Amino acid sequence: MQNLWAQVTRTLLVIGTTIVSLIALYFIASLTYPFIIAWFIAFLINPIVNFLQIKWRLPRSLAVLIVLVVIFALLATLLTLLVVELISGTEYMAKTLPDHIQTFIRFMDQWVDETFLLSQLNYMFDNLEEGYQDTIIDNIKSVGANLASSIGALLQAVLKGIPGFIGWFPFAGTVFIFIVLATFFFSKDWYKLKTMTSGFIPARFRKKGMAVYKDLRKALFGFIRAQLTLISITGVIVFIGLLILKVRYALSLAFIISFIDLLPYLGTGLVFVPWIIYEFVTHDFRLGIGLTVLYVVVIVQRQLMEPKVVSTNIGVSPLATLISIFVGLKLIGFLGLIAGPIVLVLITALHKAKVFHEIWNFIKGNGASAS
Repeated sequence: MQNLWAQVTRTLLVIGTTIVSLIALYFIASLTYPFIIAWFIAFLINPIVNFLQIKWRLPRSLAVLIVLVVIFALLATLLTLLVVELISGTEYMAKTLPDHIQTFIRFMDQWVDETFLLSQLNYMFDNLEEGYQDTIIDNIKSVGANLASSIGALLQAVLKGIPGFIGWFPFAGTVFIFIVLATFFFSKDWYKLKTMTSGFIPARFRKKGMAVYKDLRKALFGFIRAQLTLISITGVIVFIGLLILKVRYALSLAFIISFIDLLPYLGTGLVFVPWIIYEFVTHDFRLGIGLTVLYVVVIVQRQLMEPKVVSTNIGVSPLATLISIFVGLKLIGFLGLIAGPIVLVLITALHKAKVFHEIWNFIKGNGASAS
């Protein structure tokens, strides 16, 4: 009985510590996220900085400065070109999509007429009692009114959000400056900070912490690198295919489709399938067949490349990824699309590092195995 109460106490201690730690991490991250991003960037560019420092015999400060200038200059150029292309593509789609939708609606009306479905519905409606007819008409009116009010509310919310979005830019610029400066100092003093941090951690925990850190780094950065590689390949193939098919704003569409490719199971089919159906419905068989071929090429390359690119050590199944995306989306919104899979990879890495095994041993009181 005493052993049971000890296990319950240790379980409550683990749960309480976990909850407090998560709350503390969330609070700290909300205050220090520019520095977390800066550390992440410094971690990524560290091999390049080391190369310049050793091979070119440059001072580390100068090596860091060169890397940051080159990277941010390239990013600024690419983002500028991408934003201009996306704005132009969005304006084009805003002008053309209503016409495409009207064309599709006219086709559906024609199809309904040809199948005599409308005449049958009219015949059934005319044979109903007057009270039932009034009820149906009232329901149709209420659906239309609700739809109109929903669209109006959506437009109102979008318009209200525009001033806030514009007002966010000065704050974003300030955060960006902090990130750049912090990245410079993190990278410049990388090994000094590493030695200083190691001095505060006891040797026993440092050994276990390094094992966990290596597994986390391998899984997390391996997952991010694999996904970026896969969507980049998809984006290039789609861009080339749309250029061959002479589709306007191919770059904007390829950019959007490549990120949609992150969704497991759905992926690029979320865009290609409705698009292909529409082209065949509107009798544009050349574009419909071309998009079908392009979609097949994208699917085949994804199936061939994914097992090779995604390391088997990561061990994240598509179903688990889909669940993590949905949970992340429900909890924190759009950012959950990215945060959900990352948290899943972290949990998987902790499992492989036997962290949960150590916690379970602690709960059971097996202190010897945890050492």
